[in-house]
Amino acid sequence: MSLLERVFKYCEDIIEGEIKACQKHKWSVQRFLSDYEECHKEDSPYYFEEDVLEDFYWFAKEFRHVEGILAGEPIELTDFQLYLAVNILCFKKKRNGARKIRKIYIQLARKNAKSQFLAIISGFITFFGDEKQRVFIAGWLKEQSEEVYEAVRTGIESSELLEGKWKEAYHKIEIKRNRSVIIPLSKEARKSGDGKNPSVGIVDEYHRHDTSEIYDVIASGMVARKEPLMFVITTAGFNLSSPCFKEYEYVSKILNPDMPQENDEYFAIICELEKDDEGNLIDDIKDESNWVKANPILATYDEGIEAIRSDLKVALEQPEKMRSFMTKNMDVWLDSKPQGYMKMDKWKASIVKPYELIQYPLYLGLDLSSTTDLTSVGEVFKLSEKYALRQHSFMPEDKLQERMNTDNVPFDLWERQGYVTTTPGSVVDYSYVERYILDLRDAGYNIVEIAYDKWNATHLVQILENHGFKMVEMPQLLRHLSFPTKELRSGIYRKTVEHFGDPLLYWAMSNAVTRLDANENIMLDKEKSTERIDPAAATINGFARAIVGQSQDLSSHFLNNWRM
Repeated sequence: MSLLERVFKYCEDIIEGEIKACQKHKWSVQRFLSDYEECHKEDSPYYFEEDVLEDFYWFAKEFRHVEGILAGEPIELTDFQLYLAVNILCFKKKRNGARKIRKIYIQLARKNAKSQFLAIISGFITFFGDEKQRVFIAGWLKEQSEEVYEAVRTGIESSELLEGKWKEAYHKIEIKRNRSVIIPLSKEARKSGDGKNPSVGIVDEYHRHDTSEIYDVIASGMVARKEPLMFVITTAGFNLSSPCFKEYEYVSKILNPDMPQENDEYFAIICELEKDDEGNLIDDIKDESNWVKANPILATYDEGIEAIRSDLKVALEQPEKMRSFMTKNMDVWLDSKPQGYMKMDKWKASIVKPYELIQYPLYLGLDLSSTTDLTSVGEVFKLSEKYALRQHSFMPEDKLQERMNTDNVPFDLWERQGYVTTTPGSVVDYSYVERYILDLRDAGYNIVEIAYDKWNATHLVQILENHGFKMVEMPQLLRHLSFPTKELRSGIYRKTVEHFGDPLLYWAMSNAVTRLDANENIMLDKEKSTERIDPAAATINGFARAIVGQSQDLSSHFLNNWRM
């Protein structure tokens, strides 16, 4: 069986369940199979070079295991490692022959040979590159950088083929043929990678990085490189405000075929135990057959299973150690979106084809946010037995590209599709919001009320009142928002609330998480939602009034439905 046939057999076993894998791992495999098929089409900008996999495989055999039961034996790449290599190295651009993949995110439980694989990659790029390569290995702390660096050095020291072809001085490996270098970095020397044209950046254990500064310094120096590789390698962690968790959420959306994020140049693989949409673990950690989901190498041999079994025994006996076991051994981000608001498969199932709404009462909700951010108008139409949702958002024109870069979503496409309007300058011009609402009325829509969050809204509210609109303040408090927030979600699940597949509203709903009190009252939590949720918040504001109607007082209605 050829190496590529081994990879395809591995993918088949993942898809068919012969090898247990989490959903994100399956999505990664499906993405590879789709990319492989696409690159063989005549109009594809990419091609596939199988020989690179063969070269990488034989180069890896030059490395030897330095510890454990295989100490002294040549490294035989596992099917999982071959899968990583084929994705990273074999897809090429037709226009210049460069590698298609420029960024890589690998998240696995510990002891799954991450450092070993990166050592082989680093050696392969530097020894076989035609130009001078600069590899920077970056940990937040010095010892983190050292771990991968030592794995590289130990690996090439064990190779007879590479003997005499490299030297080490001043804690830097230099390859004699092309003067390529491999250098460890840490936060103490974070600036040293800047401006030195790195070709490979390895950010190790990214979950331990408090900021993205080391990553940013290396990535910014790669601009001039023809085919850079920027690696993030990590296990899960605890800090949901860390740059690593944000990257985890972003690549999760890249992998998800139902999400709008696309990035052909980014390869991602996440191996973790599964959670449900509410953030609750659904895989039994005591079921040893589940361990392979987070441990695609360690859980495939007896000694590895025994190591995990031993760690679990300690965690069960000492509960304070369970937190570490879950992140390090099962690769689970703790409290990762613990109160995710919407099940997105249910949201998707509630999409209907657009139809005429002008005859129905319309309730608007405003979320003005900051003048430099996304401002949204939620539109809730009250049908006889159902509700229909729309939204329209506004963004400063000067911030469009910045927001596309930071949020990693196609705001420019959504603007062309009519879901967002850009206003001139660097702040939202609320006169465009005013004009949009007036245009709705002029077109014949029956705007019953406009619900608003009073923050930043005083001036616009006065203007709209002068135009004759009924303005109703929607306090952003649990006792006012819990009932409508629950009712909108319940309506989506029961299909008594429908919408028309607006991708911006989809994205906002997928980002939304909720704040929960002891009595299970909820509201959207902007502080915990790491991406923008303004269209979702605006829609809930409008929905809050639509379900009450004109006949009831807002406060009394929601207080009566608020769980005390």
